[in-house]
Amino acid sequence: MSSSPMSAKKISSQDRFPESEALQKVAAAAMERQLRKEREVVQGHNKKILPLKVGTRASPLALVQTRNFLTILTRFCPVLRNMGAFEEHQIKTTGDTVLNRRLAEIGGKGLFAKEIHEALLRGEVDFAVHSLKDLETELPDGLVLACTMKREDVRDALILGPDLYNMDFENPFAALPQGAVVGSSSVRRQAQLLHARPDLKFTLIRGNVQTRLDKLAGRECQASLLAMAGLKRLGLESRADFPLDPTLMVPAAGQGIVGITVRADDIELRELLAAIEDYESRAVMTAERALLAELDGSCRTPIGGYAQLMPLVSGGEPHLHLTGLVAREDGSFLLKRSISGAIEDAEKMGRQLGASLRADSPADIFTE
Repeated sequence: MSSSPMSAKKISSQDRFPESEALQKVAAAAMERQLRKEREVVQGHNKKILPLKVGTRASPLALVQTRNFLTILTRFCPVLRNMGAFEEHQIKTTGDTVLNRRLAEIGGKGLFAKEIHEALLRGEVDFAVHSLKDLETELPDGLVLACTMKREDVRDALILGPDLYNMDFENPFAALPQGAVVGSSSVRRQAQLLHARPDLKFTLIRGNVQTRLDKLAGRECQASLLAMAGLKRLGLESRADFPLDPTLMVPAAGQGIVGITVRADDIELRELLAAIEDYESRAVMTAERALLAELDGSCRTPIGGYAQLMPLVSGGEPHLHLTGLVAREDGSFLLKRSISGAIEDAEKMGRQLGASLRADSPADIFTE
């Protein structure tokens, strides 16, 4: 599932957070090898390989994420600056084009990456940028998750329609009147909100962030839920009426993290990407995706997973705290548990917590 599994040995602070100068040297060396390789191919086969092609969804949020990633990459590797080393390739995915049905009905959330990964395997793009929560837990053969970027705000946000307001900041859900209609396509969000407020009604709203906000403004529903990460990246964080603490609304596994996939045999590019990886995101992602893999629920199964690094004491080594959630779509059942442990045991912790949640949940929750 990952090209860089957590080491079994204790990781020192210096290993976790290497100096940026060292990262630049590693990145530059990897890129120079890549450029030499490209020149050899050009000379031997009379084919132009550069610029490297970057696959991405065409939504405004996906493009912002891709361009932010490329900015970070060129900042760490000065040799890439001002040389036009990358070319953006926008790819339409099934998840973006079929908007009148739930993802579970048309093949699952992997539909946001399917066409992009097919292009990657065919060699039409060299690497691809994704919202990590949209990636399937098992990538297609021949592809690896080479890099995870620093996590943005992990929280979900409650967004109220033009006819609602709330002055009770201790209870965000108090703004929703009895029987209010909430627009969402997420069974995870729906299950948790219905567990707290079984009187609410849900209607399907899909599309990019601005489309969903427009539908809310057009009174197609009275409230909606969106990821704070997407709102912030688009400069729309002011639209969030109530960012919801992860203890109140457990996020999706990988929420707020951008991940980069490449072909497994592209060693030079993998080395380049490894140089800019965010250690903390890799650690929490490993735990969250292991939890998801162990639960092995369908796209209809409400599952939440949230890991964070927490210091044992002031100035001490951090440890990993992981919360997992399983629920019924109608909110009639909800089980939430947490576990803590060493960072190097991230994958083991995820699988252990996932097994615990599965063992104590009704079997029908995990059926298609």
